[in-house]
Amino acid sequence: MLAHDLIDERFQPDLNSMEPQDKELLRKQKKAAMQLFERKFRGKEVEENSDAKISSAVDEAFELFNKQVKKDQSFLSKNIIIEIEKLTGIYHDVLSLLIEFASLAAAEKKVNHSHYANHPLVTALANHSELTASLLKSGSMWVKHKDSVRSWFKEVVKEDDAYQEFIASKKPSEEDQRSIIKHLVRKRILGAGPINDFLEAEDIRWAEDREIIKSLVDKTIKSFDGTQVVLQKLSLDWEDDKEFVNKLFTNTIELDEKHKQLIAQNTRNWEVDRLPLTDRVILEMALAEMVTFPNIPVKVTINEYIELTKEYSTPKSRQFINGILDVMSKAMKDSGAIKKSGRGLIDNK
Repeated sequence: MLAHDLIDERFQPDLNSMEPQDKELLRKQKKAAMQLFERKFRGKEVEENSDAKISSAVDEAFELFNKQVKKDQSFLSKNIIIEIEKLTGIYHDVLSLLIEFASLAAAEKKVNHSHYANHPLVTALANHSELTASLLKSGSMWVKHKDSVRSWFKEVVKEDDAYQEFIASKKPSEEDQRSIIKHLVRKRILGAGPINDFLEAEDIRWAEDREIIKSLVDKTIKSFDGTQVVLQKLSLDWEDDKEFVNKLFTNTIELDEKHKQLIAQNTRNWEVDRLPLTDRVILEMALAEMVTFPNIPVKVTINEYIELTKEYSTPKSRQFINGILDVMSKAMKDSGAIKKSGRGLIDNK
């Protein structure tokens, strides 16, 4: 669209010119330039226009398009990593919200909230040096939203039946203590309600990120041994995973034309451009992974992208993607385009 706008601009009448403007000629030139650009953009063979003004406008439009694409690719490549790294901060903020609630519970006078205010797991989180350092470094989300936290404690936590039952019990067991934290996290913080709504407003990808955060917090609760808690890592080897993400992204957007043609040849009567965009991206990512990462078995790649299809595409796409990837992987093995090697792998298996 930016390229179209540039072409449109090049054939507008020059309002500052003292010479009369041939608006009909400009209109015809613009139409011819648009048609030439579209044909070239779609990779079709075209004859260069003899009108230098038209050729120049089309060349400028392509230059602008390629420049903007590279700019977007550079931004997205960096942003993918930034967004993944943000997950650790959100995970720590969710844990620190439990600590904030404990502080508010300790300040309550009318009702005894000591079971929660002195909760051993929450105390372990409050005294965790790594969590404290992380919150100090990045800045806790709740410093800027203290009024919201107070409101949530009053209207969400204190009004919760399970919480009321917990603080009223004489001597909560270890299982009771673990259960109330699970309940507060799953139902009151990450479940439907004002806290979840707040987190969704803060994180544009919350619908996906929430499940990751829930898993990390669940593992954290499970790690508590009565005195200490283990903070979870988003990745066991982030440098290695970061390299994988960058490499997969780059090789997908730079996928060789012969591999794109392989998709076109194996999608029956569907042209590649007519495939649902999500399906096309999934197919291209899968092919890029098969070709680029010799230590990942083909079956593993296919299974992973089928899972992505179930999560992000249409109900009928799973079987379609499965069949296409199976056929293409066999063809690429036979041609030698896919070569697998490494521990536990046999070439082309």
